[in-house]
Amino acid sequence: HEAGAGTFAATRSLREELAARGFTKVRAWTRGVDLARFRPEPREAWEGLPRPVFLYAGRVAVEKNIEAFAELKLPGTKVIVGDGPQREELKKRYPDVKFLGAKFNEDLAVCYASADVFVFPSLTDTFGLVVLEAMASGTPVAAYDATGPRDVIPGSGAGTITPVEGDLAAGAVACLDLDRETCRKYAEGYSWRACAEAFIE
Repeated sequence: HEAGAGTFAATRSLREELAARGFTKVRAWTRGVDLARFRPEPREAWEGLPRPVFLYAGRVAVEKNIEAFAELKLPGTKVIVGDGPQREELKKRYPDVKFLGAKFNEDLAVCYASADVFVFPSLTDTFGLVVLEAMASGTPVAAYDATGPRDVIPGSGAGTITPVEGDLAAGAVACLDLDRETCRKYAEGYSWRACAEAFIE
């Protein structure tokens, strides 16, 4: 890495971690969200699913810590959108969780907009673009204090951060009181255009 012109990192905390490991040419390059695709409307009624709906969307694999979400004591319904090597195992272990499989494009966007809260249990992601996709859809995000969420959520009014050993369910329930318009407005600062302009600067 040191032989190159630079190493890109998506978040401040990741840049600090790399610097602590001896990287001297770390450059910021954050992620952007497609505001035209991910938006508050339309919303799916999801008839038959008790509200509130708590959503996880992404790869269904061990590194995503999805069991932490599936085991939360929450009102309403927990929904998992996505596919991966752990899907069938988790489906058997957590019959109370609704597994919808992989969704793409407009179908995925509608899932984000239709949830009441997006829960991001991962402890290993370096950013978590799904956090921005949910916010752009007007859906507040509950996440652990890990790289990515800790750089995006605090001070946003669009989600909650929970210590790794803390009560993520309490953070998720607290998100029910957050304003969906605030979530969307905050995500606008991470539009593709805004991120491209910041990179050029």
